[in-house]
Amino acid sequence: MTKQVIVALDAGTSVLKAVAFDIEGRPVALESRQNHYVEDGRGGVEQDMEATWDAAAAVIAGLVARLEGAEVVGLAVTGQGDGTWLIDAAGAPVGPALLWLDARAGAIIEDIRADARGRAIFAESGTGPAACQQSGQLLWLRANRPGQLARAATALHCKDWLYFRLTGTRATDPSEGCFTFGSWRSRAYSDTVIDAFGLRPEAGKLPPIVDGVTTHHPLSADAAARLGIPAGTPVVLGYVDVLCSALGAGLYGIDADSGTSIIGSTGMNIRLADDDFERPADAPLSGYRMVFPVPGKTALLQSTLAATLNIDWLVGIAGQALRLAGQEPDSAALLAALDAAVPAAPPAVAVWHPYISAGGERGPFTDARARASLAGIGRGLDLPGMMRSIYEGLALAAADCYAAIGGAPEIISLTGGASRSAAMRQIFAAMLGRKVRIVKEHGSGALGAAMIASVSLGIMPDLATCARAWIAPLLGEPELPDPALMARYEGLLPIYQEARLANAPFWHRFASFGEKFHGG
Repeated sequence: MTKQVIVALDAGTSVLKAVAFDIEGRPVALESRQNHYVEDGRGGVEQDMEATWDAAAAVIAGLVARLEGAEVVGLAVTGQGDGTWLIDAAGAPVGPALLWLDARAGAIIEDIRADARGRAIFAESGTGPAACQQSGQLLWLRANRPGQLARAATALHCKDWLYFRLTGTRATDPSEGCFTFGSWRSRAYSDTVIDAFGLRPEAGKLPPIVDGVTTHHPLSADAAARLGIPAGTPVVLGYVDVLCSALGAGLYGIDADSGTSIIGSTGMNIRLADDDFERPADAPLSGYRMVFPVPGKTALLQSTLAATLNIDWLVGIAGQALRLAGQEPDSAALLAALDAAVPAAPPAVAVWHPYISAGGERGPFTDARARASLAGIGRGLDLPGMMRSIYEGLALAAADCYAAIGGAPEIISLTGGASRSAAMRQIFAAMLGRKVRIVKEHGSGALGAAMIASVSLGIMPDLATCARAWIAPLLGEPELPDPALMARYEGLLPIYQEARLANAPFWHRFASFGEKFHGG
């Protein structure tokens, strides 16, 4: 009998990954390719839309070529969240996409957050306005590139653009549609949110919201020719990548009180809530409340703009030092060596705030001008100590985020590149005082998208059944926090929080200082 597979594409910011899963949820083949974006040094971060589609098509085609006659019964798509991917009436890009890393809407969003509009948007959407989101970016385009915005017929996100190229259907999923411009209560666009942003003139550019759990569209003939998959194959629009990653990491259907922390290029901390859960009226205007692909459930998320980007920075500095000494560095070897040295480095000798993204920070506070810092430096701090401080900073950032959404759950599944580090997991568990576990297979985002497709295609009756069959066997044994390390970290989170509050005036004054020389 011919093997049947679901092909799932996870279009990340810097890597596009396609994974083929059999209908028991086992990965059978993987293909990946680098994606590229451009930074202008002044907060702008853009990506070529056609190049992203070309790379995505090549990844899927490369994967299909390795499947040795397996039948592709469905194709699922997820990808990086936020950002603005504009197409005209003919379906052509009107310019490069603005990514979630783009911070140029920061001042616009600060004005909205400073008055009643910010609170109204938060109350309706459950999401704090931030510069990374499409709402502020559309306002920035209106002010700075009106011609480009005028040519646009539809405002998509990354996965929506790829879905359009695969099917010819203009759509977005319930998670991105509702947290950006809608309400988790109605699971639809909200006039209150659209009007609070002042985006009524652009409302016609918002695509229909399509739930991939119940709806799919056929692969177009043009896309089929590029991919090597028969035309008409069902294509499923997954939810945004972080929700798919959480699904694939066991957020739903396994334990009563579980969470997921993604420690990838960006960081995400997620727990489930019932629709009737209400946050306090004075809750900070940060984080996301996303429609979950299960009726009556939403996901509460607090996201840090940079997670492993902090680690990459230190590895890059170490590599630069080697180049200055006339040696060519091996980045992978440097990363492994620094990670191996972390357990022997003394804990909590300095405090790292991991706001190294050009976009500042968005959780649990929102400030496009926030910047990374290392406080408490003594002469004894060395490279392993700095690496440990960064690991601790990422764990502190996660603890800060969970505190804003009701506290850390009993067990947290860790995914993303840094979750493979035993030192990172030990520090994370002790800092939060919670059990952690890993997902044994890579690609939880693709796996979550495939889970949604399995329900949409009738392979699985529901996501809970799918999670028990597909995800439970992949979860590692719970790792308990070390009591001695927990005691060492006790009281560190309030110090971390106080320091970031104290740093805010510096961030703004220093940014204003720099704008005099860089043109704003």
